[in-house]
Amino acid sequence: MSILVENLSKTFGDFKALDHINLEIKAGGLIALVGGSGSGKSTLLRVIAGLESPDQGRVWLSGRDATTLSIQEREIGFVFQSYALFEHMTVYENIAFGLDARNVTSATIANRVKQILQLIQLEGFDWRYPGQLSGGQRQRVALARALAIEPKVLLLDEPFGALDSKVRKGLRNWLRRLHEQVPVTTVFVTHDEEEAMEIASEIVVLERGHIHHMGSPQDVYGHLSLQGRF
Repeated sequence: MSILVENLSKTFGDFKALDHINLEIKAGGLIALVGGSGSGKSTLLRVIAGLESPDQGRVWLSGRDATTLSIQEREIGFVFQSYALFEHMTVYENIAFGLDARNVTSATIANRVKQILQLIQLEGFDWRYPGQLSGGQRQRVALARALAIEPKVLLLDEPFGALDSKVRKGLRNWLRRLHEQVPVTTVFVTHDEEEAMEIASEIVVLERGHIHHMGSPQDVYGHLSLQGRF
């Protein structure tokens, strides 16, 4: 699913989080939104998801005006930094949650959860609880829950921010391989420019609610190097 952000603005009190943003993301892309605190990257992600409403502008999904649609109507999977897993539910139940809410049959759910567990390399973890998993495993389950409903767009807000550097490194490689297997349009937010270089096919650099620069990792690396940021 392609994403078109048209003349998007969002203000919180006196703070302008987004200032007339225009951005086009092609279907199947793996895009990183990069920027410091207050740059607007998470706000942009939340507006695309339907978790925030813009003050001005529109969001188009595959040519359809989705500005006023709910997150469910947009067919979007969203993953937070904090995992947001249900601690009282097993891995199986967490992954099945979105499917169950859509009244999918038990047999279909069981088959889908099995496929997803294989995809995230956590076969045999079905009946463990989140508290019995490592941070990296918990984040993979959060991604699995988002993918289980077969979203048209996957949005990730600082997905590895709460993990240590070694685990983050492994999950970066894993996410890249996962996207090759399941090429759903994916947009992820990170403040880590090196992380974006390693994972994304295209990078959007935001500063103070504006798009400062965008391009391939090589192009953005050259741009940021000239600014002394690498």
